[in-house]
Amino acid sequence: MKGKSWDNQTHIATSHLWELLIWLLKMTVDILQIKNLSCGYGKTPTLENINFEVATGEWLSIIGANGCGKSTLLKTICGLLLPQNGSILLNGKNILHSPAISRYMAFLPQQPISPEGLTVYQMVCLGRNPHQTWWQWQIDRQGKESVERALELCQLTQYRDRTVDKLSGGERQRIFIALALAQDPQIILLDEPTTFLDIRYQLELLELLKDLNRNQGLTIVMVLHDMNLAARYSDRIAMMEKGALLCIGKTDEVITTTNIERAFSVKAKVLNGDLGIQVYPYASL
Repeated sequence: MKGKSWDNQTHIATSHLWELLIWLLKMTVDILQIKNLSCGYGKTPTLENINFEVATGEWLSIIGANGCGKSTLLKTICGLLLPQNGSILLNGKNILHSPAISRYMAFLPQQPISPEGLTVYQMVCLGRNPHQTWWQWQIDRQGKESVERALELCQLTQYRDRTVDKLSGGERQRIFIALALAQDPQIILLDEPTTFLDIRYQLELLELLKDLNRNQGLTIVMVLHDMNLAARYSDRIAMMEKGALLCIGKTDEVITTTNIERAFSVKAKVLNGDLGIQVYPYASL
């Protein structure tokens, strides 16, 4: 009995120590810095003069009306679009034109596509591509360990030999997150990952991400449409308005009736209850 009690206490102490370490990192180290960023698809920028930082181990959610530039911002940060001006720093280094960006940063788009006929294991193995040289046909031992760990973290081990297209939408989203985790990234960008999922799968997906953020120290930058979910899960929120960053900060600083009117052109009540901040829109402007 004494041994079990000691093991329990050691586990609890280790858990608290890890939480404290993550908290200290959040307070002291910026993993991502966006400086004077302007970007878009043509000569006229969609976004102009965007500035913000993301701390190591932080969860930042980006919210805003349709067409305000949320997806464009994520695509520029991960290198799919070239910025027209400004810089993007990862761990203090400018990552513009860096071929190694995908070793440290993973991106999950709105509608990820899986090649037909792949098993779950084969799909997740694709996450190791950034770490392989062109002459490598098979992933190495470290890669296999990363894939197995990703499958376990996303609770997909039992589905490893099933084909991806035979699984539900919620399960497929977990597969794409596992693929991203197999990259061993320091930060993951997600563009509306709860789109097309019912309420149950939305919550399961966000709880998975919460576990990865709180217990694995994964830094998350996510675009979300649902302000209530953003308020519930995020450390901070960035609200965008017509190609600009309207405000960024703690939930209660950002989600206010005034900011919602400006960014979304709706009137809303904002209540703070047992479940945290809840937004109730009731009229368009």
